[in-house]
Amino acid sequence: MPTIELTHDVFETTIASEGITFVDFWAEWCGPCKAFGPVFEDASNKHPDVTFGKVDTEAEQALSQAANIRSIPTLMAFRDGVLVFSQPGALPAASLEEVITAVKGLDMEDVRKQVAEAQEQAAEA
Repeated sequence: MPTIELTHDVFETTIASEGITFVDFWAEWCGPCKAFGPVFEDASNKHPDVTFGKVDTEAEQALSQAANIRSIPTLMAFRDGVLVFSQPGALPAASLEEVITAVKGLDMEDVRKQVAEAQEQAAEA
């Protein structure tokens, strides 16, 4: 499945949907972003069961700010609406495949439990 353009209007509903969504925050002027683009696109074609979206940080500045993007490219992965991976920097194809495999293999029941525990601790602090 080819990558989709994510805008402020569709970002929340896309990442909150059931399943896995990878998001590439990028900009046209960014050299590493241009190098990572084909790697990301190739992965989207290899994994039709995963949604791959791109956010143009220049066109979507408010969205990028809300996502706390400080460096591009930044790759985020969401599973069933939960942020499970976030890392700045361009990944080589083999590393991206490792991340995709790891996200697919997550025990989401355990992840939700960890998130709930972290939220409880933060509320107590």
